[in-house]
Amino acid sequence: MNELSVKSVAVTAVGKTGNLQKMDWLALEEPLQIRLSYFHAAAYHQEDVSITMRTPGNDADLAVGFLRTEQIIKSREQVLNVKHADMPQPESGLQNVIWVQLQRDVKPQLGRLKSHFYTNSSCGVCGKASLDAIKYSGLSKLDKVDVVVRSQTVQSLPESLANKQSVFKLTGGLHAAALFDLDGKLISLREDIGRHNAVDKLVGACFMENLLPLNDKILLLSGRISFELVTKAVAAGVAIVVAVGAPSSLAVDLAIEYGLTLVGFAKEGSFNIYTNPQRIIESDGA
Repeated sequence: MNELSVKSVAVTAVGKTGNLQKMDWLALEEPLQIRLSYFHAAAYHQEDVSITMRTPGNDADLAVGFLRTEQIIKSREQVLNVKHADMPQPESGLQNVIWVQLQRDVKPQLGRLKSHFYTNSSCGVCGKASLDAIKYSGLSKLDKVDVVVRSQTVQSLPESLANKQSVFKLTGGLHAAALFDLDGKLISLREDIGRHNAVDKLVGACFMENLLPLNDKILLLSGRISFELVTKAVAAGVAIVVAVGAPSSLAVDLAIEYGLTLVGFAKEGSFNIYTNPQRIIESDGA
């Protein structure tokens, strides 16, 4: 657990036996400004491309994961340097500006940012417009990805995730995104107050290790499955997404469009397959 990701506060706990004064833990929520540096017209230029509310920790992963899932960058080789660009705050020690410098020959497609942000589920743009925008985004379809996972493995994933969520156990206030292999072995886990940030942190960590595309991996989400999260999964090449919660209608539509297997309400003993069920088998060789 990152010591900068939580803080303690005094609370009044109300129960049947009366009130109790005690200390409780909260997940930190702080802004992170993502600053991109790229070479243009014989000089490096800096541009602030995003501000997101996040839980501090794994900021470099979050920044490059965001740039990758938004298709601003394509490969690890395009990134020259990633570091915090501000001084630590005197009291907290937090740094809230992350700087990503690209190689001189990389020309980022920053116009994608302006045209893609309306795909968030909180936005009022209609679903058809969102789907049409994704169709022309350059994302690769996953219907040709030939991988399978046993149903018993799918059922075991939520408990495996819960056992590793250190900050969630302490605060109860974070989302998680985890990457598993097809046998159910945990590869990587990221937590954040924003479910999209948790996925970007996870993708960013894999991106920096040159592990993309994640065709032979399973992405597990601790909550619901939104349109935006399916978009990020497709961008990372994930063909199987499993969630503890439900998918939205647009998430299902996008999964059908791009050939992704979408599983919701996963728990011991049951789950729902919403799209491409051929990747879920009952036993080896079934």
